[in-house]
Amino acid sequence: MKASIGIIGLAVMGENLALNMESKGYTVAVFDIRPERPDEFAGSKGAGKRFIPAHSLSELAASLERPRKILMMIKAGEPVDQVIQSLLPILDEGDVIIDGGNSNFADTERRIKQVEAKGILYIGMGVSGGEEGALNGPSLMPGGSAAAWPLVQPLLQTIAAHIDTSPCCNWHGLRHYENTKNDRQRLHCSSQSQRYADIES
Repeated sequence: MKASIGIIGLAVMGENLALNMESKGYTVAVFDIRPERPDEFAGSKGAGKRFIPAHSLSELAASLERPRKILMMIKAGEPVDQVIQSLLPILDEGDVIIDGGNSNFADTERRIKQVEAKGILYIGMGVSGGEEGALNGPSLMPGGSAAAWPLVQPLLQTIAAHIDTSPCCNWHGLRHYENTKNDRQRLHCSSQSQRYADIES
């Protein structure tokens, strides 16, 4: 069995997004820099569910259906660059790397050029709604390599918060977090994500 997506980083946000995805019917491969963490997660909150613990980035990549989709939920800045450098040699043309760590747009622009030069697609994605939103329905603001959107749209729009029947996840181009219209959508959808959190608390 292959996973629909891989997640790097099993702190609260990464863990809750993984649980959200699995609850919507997706098989999720998980990896963390702490060697014991994937098995701990798969044996506790993930017990009996569709999770594949990976113990290296190569193992993570091998566990994914193609084109591979990998979501990084790690600290913004240098850690993202380090993981990208480790992923590029083990991914293939048309695979997708997603940064969900709310990175600075200038870093995202630089990484898009770097990754696309290798034939791989890159998305920078804002995630709003906090840990409860991640679990029950976040507001997602993806932008980057346009060719990546059809590959990730079904999954991302399924796990996002919804207002009526509309998902709080639409393609926002590159500088998705700078656009005033998109900021209004983000605030509207974030309030919906927060409402989910209030219901859960």
